[in-house]
Amino acid sequence: MENLRGGLLMVASMLCFAIEDMFIKLLAERLPVGEVLTLIGLAGVICFAVMARLLGIRLRARHLLIPSVMARNLSEMAGTICFVCAIVFTPLSQASAIQQAAPLAVTLGAALFLNEKVGWRRWTAILVGFAGVMIIVRPGTEAFSALSLLAVFAVIGLAARDVVTRRIPASITSIQLGAYGFSAIVPIGLLLLVLLGDRPVMPTGTEVMKLLGASLVGVSGYYALIWAMRIGEISVITPFRYTRMIFALIIGVTVFGETVDAATLIGGAIVVGSGLYAIWRQSVRKRDAA
Repeated sequence: MENLRGGLLMVASMLCFAIEDMFIKLLAERLPVGEVLTLIGLAGVICFAVMARLLGIRLRARHLLIPSVMARNLSEMAGTICFVCAIVFTPLSQASAIQQAAPLAVTLGAALFLNEKVGWRRWTAILVGFAGVMIIVRPGTEAFSALSLLAVFAVIGLAARDVVTRRIPASITSIQLGAYGFSAIVPIGLLLLVLLGDRPVMPTGTEVMKLLGASLVGVSGYYALIWAMRIGEISVITPFRYTRMIFALIIGVTVFGETVDAATLIGGAIVVGSGLYAIWRQSVRKRDAA
């Protein structure tokens, strides 16, 4: 039952994130990307602060300043800024296809930093999956854009965030993690405004509604993701992450009129297939060990 709940939460989370990406890309058509990040971060903090207040959860607590939480926040900052820039400056479908390598990166991180045993089959799946990413990025060809590397860096940052999440004590609630995660986005947004030399723009009424929509689905997706990672087996719920690519492709084509080329589809299929195989091998290994 916990795995079923975790899987459904993961699908809901991926749908929310895909819709949030859509709102961010729409907002960034006129607003500076740093401003969009800052506003979404502030809105997320406010939402989680209200939830914490209603549930009697303290957001200011000494045990929240442990190294694992701080490392998670740093990973959040790096991954979020790279992915937001990726969906703003590159096609949403391409950025989302590359992002599907995150579960493979999580497996790699678990092997390197959590001492999880990874056999040669899963190592092969990881290498094949990253080869799929290279097919999407297409380095060395005329179709290559350095901006596509933003999605690759986002995969590294967000995978690190998920690996570190597994080291955080259960006494720290998902609401506390969510509030701290969104608060980490605010200084990054402000820094990006300064680095790019952008001036804040007053949002229109329509843009305010888009911002509220992005904040609502973003907070919902964020909470669902943390909850799913905590209640379900990683090998069972992780495959449901790949639904985000389906949602992103639909949004990219219908909302932004994107044309999905063969390289993106082939590379995305290789990434997803490799990830599913790695997860299946992990479940087989656990079953044999039992």
